[in-house]
Amino acid sequence: MSRAPRRWLLGSVVALSTAGIIGIGVTDADAASTVTTVVGPLNVRTGPTTKATVVGQVPNGGTVKLACKVTGEQINGRIRTTDQWDRLDSGRYVSHAYVRGATSLPTCPTEPGPNGSMTPAQFVAASVAPAQRGQLEFRVPASVTIAQAILESGWGRSGLTANDRNFFGIKCFHGSPGAIATGCHSYATHECAGNVCTPTTATFRTYPSATDSFRDHGHFLTVNSRYAPAFAFTGNADQFLFQIWKAGYATSPTYVQNVTALMKKYNLYQYDLR
Repeated sequence: MSRAPRRWLLGSVVALSTAGIIGIGVTDADAASTVTTVVGPLNVRTGPTTKATVVGQVPNGGTVKLACKVTGEQINGRIRTTDQWDRLDSGRYVSHAYVRGATSLPTCPTEPGPNGSMTPAQFVAASVAPAQRGQLEFRVPASVTIAQAILESGWGRSGLTANDRNFFGIKCFHGSPGAIATGCHSYATHECAGNVCTPTTATFRTYPSATDSFRDHGHFLTVNSRYAPAFAFTGNADQFLFQIWKAGYATSPTYVQNVTALMKKYNLYQYDLR
């Protein structure tokens, strides 16, 4: 299958040096940056978790230029224990557990993401940035993420999505929303075994934003070992989708065909990062 030219919306991997970080795509919100030193060496990652890809390292005493802060994985570092991660001007992240000072960083603005009032073209366009950010952090093909969001949320119009910003139907397990979601909400739904679907009640995760839901999608697939075989196919979106379905992501027997049809119709493959 031919692929259209890819759209690189998140920028290339940044260059790191002992003098600091060479930033790209700095927004107005990032303009008032804080320059500080680290007690390292400190890894620079694509997301606020140790599961995210390492794209560079700052040595002990090196300088970083920080734009804002987010909540991520709690880290026991050389300065403090904290779940704060600092976003660099480059859009990458470092754990605040290794950063000196920088106590007055602003909270990073939340990307708007897609919603149910958008046209299909607008929905896809709004989904590209969070899906590609998820690919950088968790290696899930952006095309799969966008197509699943369309199908699972009914273009953002399902009650689960409209009420709780849950775009992927990810459930709570044992009453826990996991590391990124903020709560749980019970809904009537259906579970299918083969061609037989029966009504049931299930508890789903709730999110403060669409961006958090997209990020949790990648995190969910990464931390659940049954989906591990799919990550041998991160360069093949169709096969990646088949593998997560085979592992039990969805019970519908036509799930793969339905998601693949969306990927082809809207040429979502063009958004996959290589």
